Amino acid sequence: MAKLRGRGFAAVNYPTGMNLGGDPSQALIHATTTGSFVITLSSVDLGQGLKTVVAQCAAETLGLPLEMILVDTADTDTGPHCMGTFASRGTHRVGNAVIMAAREAREVMLQAAAEELEVDPADLETDGTGFIRLKGAPEKKIHIVDLALAAHFKQGKTISGRGIFLKQKS
Repeated sequence: MAKLRGRGFAAVNYPTGMNLGGDPSQALIHATTTGSFVITLSSVDLGQGLKTVVAQCAAETLGLPLEMILVDTADTDTGPHCMGTFASRGTHRVGNAVIMAAREAREVMLQAAAEELEVDPADLETDGTGFIRLKGAPEKKIHIVDLALAAHFKQGKTISGRGIFLKQKS
């Protein structure tokens, strides 16, 4: 009987660390007293543009200029949990966590603005330039810098949000 020889190749993904069956991503966002928003992640930008993508997601969700968004990916010990920056998961998983965090922060931001302007939060909108204004009366407005100071020092609030994205199993 003749011996048959060939070549083969096998690939496997063996997740290490804390993989308990899910693929979660978390994001934190908060306003500083200068009106900038800081996004804290444990996923890092490896040249794929993750910092830009998540900053754009937050800016659009908050209704603020992109230059008011800062992204911190420095420390996995103090940042929120994330499975890592691998495959093509960053934009989808981390981006969705950032959107969720920004939605929560937007609610707090609008409530704080409503308190300052003495209106209902549902009657407010953002204009994309840093102002939160009353719908139908754009002259009644407050800039995010003034709002961040008022929320922090006058109202005793932190404009912040937390997002956790976990893709459901199909």
